[in-house]
Amino acid sequence: MSTPTMNRTATVLLTALAPVSWGTTYAVTTEFLPADRPLFTGMMRALPAGLVLLALARVLPRGVWWGKAAVLGALNIGAFFPLLFLSAYRLPGGMAAVVGSVGPLIVVGLSAVLLGQRPTARSVLTGLVAAFGVSLVVLRAAGALDVVGVAAAFTSAASMSAGTVLTKRWGRPDGVGPLALTAWQLTAGGLLIAPLAFLVEGAPPALDGRAVGGYLYLALANTAVAYWLWFRGIGRLTATQVTFLGPLSPLTAAVVGWAALGQTLTPVQLAGMTLAFGATVAGQLGVRSAAGRSFGPGESNRREADLTSPVLRQT
Repeated sequence: MSTPTMNRTATVLLTALAPVSWGTTYAVTTEFLPADRPLFTGMMRALPAGLVLLALARVLPRGVWWGKAAVLGALNIGAFFPLLFLSAYRLPGGMAAVVGSVGPLIVVGLSAVLLGQRPTARSVLTGLVAAFGVSLVVLRAAGALDVVGVAAAFTSAASMSAGTVLTKRWGRPDGVGPLALTAWQLTAGGLLIAPLAFLVEGAPPALDGRAVGGYLYLALANTAVAYWLWFRGIGRLTATQVTFLGPLSPLTAAVVGWAALGQTLTPVQLAGMTLAFGATVAGQLGVRSAAGRSFGPGESNRREADLTSPVLRQT
């Protein structure tokens, strides 16, 4: 028999599949896709996925949701993708992932302002431990840091964090499910990236069979399915719970690099993985979520009040 705790656990596990999928992006990009085309790759991830989901959902925004969908699409996709790729190209080793791992701390702060969720010592400490664990896994010795790269990495994390919190705050309009909400954001974000990609990088590159397969994987599994699971999770869990699943992405990238690309894992990296994974689990504990209840789309705004009550906050 299903219980609220079982339902919440299932929601957490399904939502966790999103950052796990995103952790495969680096390997797919380096092994299958054309080099030095980050904007084109970002567009190919977002726009086809958004159009496919839009065709499946068959629902367009109405009224103020045209503007809200554009804002969310810009924050979660349109700004996040290019900034993330820019930081990865300009920073040494895994520094982009280290800077990006401050996302949970940004969400904790924004949730206090926009959702009324009081920050706790536990959530802040857990965020710091997660960032430290990620740094042990991905950080490599390298030369001087690039200021633009660091700024891009931090801004990408802030953009995704703001998008996560606003997605939680705004909920969904009546009669609209997470599939349509995901479609709106991916389409809006892809349309934002498209002109920038052609302006900066020129005409699309020639694609062989490996590249086509890589882009299909990124667009469908890595983006359409993964972001649908992510936004579905945002609707059923607290924003802090969702963002504490983020460290699973660099951890997955490290495991894939070891298993598929022949990269080594040192004892220090294994210790960092243990710390980051422990912080991810700790970020899910101590929260009595509304995940176990069934809500209609029209209840999304009323649900916000329930999730931000003192009883449901992290302790």
